[in-house]
Amino acid sequence: MKSNKNIIWEFFASVKLALFTFFVLAATSIIGTVIPQNSSSAEYIQYYGQSAARLIAILDFNDMYRSWWFLALLVLFCLNLIVCSIERLPRVWKMVTLDNLAVEPERIRKMGLRASLFSSLDSDAVSGRVEELMAAAGWKASKGDVGGGTLFFSQKTPWVRLGVYVVHLSILIIFIGAIIGSVLGSKGAVYIPEGQSTDRIFETGTSREIPLGFEVRCDQFDIEYYDTRPKEYRSDLTVLENGKEVKKQRIVVNDPLDYRGWTFYQSSYDLRYQYTISIKDQISGLEKTFTVPPRQQVSWNEAGVVFGILGDEPPNNKWGSYSLKIWFSDNKGPASNFILGTNSSANVRRPGTTYLVSAQGFSRSARTGLQVAKDPGVWYVYAGCTLMLLGLIVTFFMSHRRMWVHVVKAEKGAEILVAGHSNKNKVGFEKDFELLVDALSSDEQVHISGKKS
Repeated sequence: MKSNKNIIWEFFASVKLALFTFFVLAATSIIGTVIPQNSSSAEYIQYYGQSAARLIAILDFNDMYRSWWFLALLVLFCLNLIVCSIERLPRVWKMVTLDNLAVEPERIRKMGLRASLFSSLDSDAVSGRVEELMAAAGWKASKGDVGGGTLFFSQKTPWVRLGVYVVHLSILIIFIGAIIGSVLGSKGAVYIPEGQSTDRIFETGTSREIPLGFEVRCDQFDIEYYDTRPKEYRSDLTVLENGKEVKKQRIVVNDPLDYRGWTFYQSSYDLRYQYTISIKDQISGLEKTFTVPPRQQVSWNEAGVVFGILGDEPPNNKWGSYSLKIWFSDNKGPASNFILGTNSSANVRRPGTTYLVSAQGFSRSARTGLQVAKDPGVWYVYAGCTLMLLGLIVTFFMSHRRMWVHVVKAEKGAEILVAGHSNKNKVGFEKDFELLVDALSSDEQVHISGKKS
C-alpha cells in the first residue's frame, strides 16, 4: 500500500535521517576538538604540513563551528526534529487527552494489573464508598455509567508523555542559540599596555579589526610567582563610555569582565624589561648610565664603546633577582662576555684601560593579553540546557499512571474490578495499586466477601 504523504515530508520525518545527522554532527565535533580552531595558516602548516593545511582550509576545519556546512547540518537536524515531533505528537496528545471512561469493560478485565473484589452490599452503596476511598488514597476520580455499572477513573501526571517533546524543544533552542552565536557572534584578542586603552579587538584567525563601541583600559597588571613559575596574573580593567568610567573590575583566569554582551577573559601577558647599566672608564674617569632593553646594541660614542644584553633571566620571582649576559666591546681586540647579577658589578679589562660595569636595577612595561568573545546566542543555550534538564527529569523519572475501578451488580451483591496501568516505573505503581486494593478490601463499610487477582 502506497503512502499518501509527501515524499519531502517523509524524508524529513525519517528517524534514519535523525540518526545520520546526529552521528555526523558528533563526528565533526570531534574533528573540531582535535584540530585547533582559528589558528594562523603558518601554525597549521607547521603542525600538519602543507597539503593537510590546505585541506583543512578548504573544508573549513580551521573555523568549523562557523562553516556553512556545519551550520547546514544544524539546520537539517532542526528541521528533522521539528517534522518528527509534528508527525508523532498527535498520537501522544491523544493519549494525554483520551476519555478513559469510554473504555470497554472487557479491556479492563484483560489488563495485566487487575484484581476482583466481591461485596455483599448492592452496587449503589459500594460505588459511593469506592469514590471516597479512591480520593483518600490520592486518586481523585471521575465516573460514568459503563457496562451496566459505574466506572471510576483517575490518572496522575498524564502530561509526562510530553516530556520527550520538551527535550526536542530544548535541543532546538540550543541549536538556534548556537547558530545565532556562530553567525552574529565574534571572537578575538587584544593586548593592552598598562595605563593605555583600546576601543577595538582583532578577530581570531583573520586579525580583522572589530570595533567594540566603547573603550577598555588596563589600569594595572600584576603577576605573582612561585619560586620561578607564574602563580597568578590579573588585570585591573576600566570600561569607558564617551570618556567616562562606567565599570571597573579586576579579572583573573576564569573570572572575566562582562559588558554589553562582550566578555573579556584574562588569557596571557607580555612583560618587557629594561635594565639600568652604568659604565665607568677607570683610567679616564668617564662615566655614563644607560637604560638597556635585552637583545639591542647600545653605543657610547664618547668612549668608543658598544655593548648589549645578549640574554636575560628576568626578575620573575618574589625577590626580584635577575641575571644578564653582557656583550662588551671598545673595538680594541675581541669582545668581552660576562654575567651581571642583581645590583652587581664587573671589572672588564680592555687594552689600555679597565671598565667598571654595574647593574643598577630594572624597569618593567606590561601588556595584558585578553581573549574577547561576544555570543548573542548564549542565553538561548542556557535556556535550552535548563529546559532539557527539566524535560529529562520528566521523561525518565516521572510516569503516567492510570487507575480504573468498575463496580457492577453481582449475583449476591456487587463486584469491584480494579485495574491500572503505568507507562514507566511499573514496580512503584504496583505498590500504589496494592495500597488501593488493600484499602478497598479492608474497609468495613464495603463488606468484602471475596477477592480474586
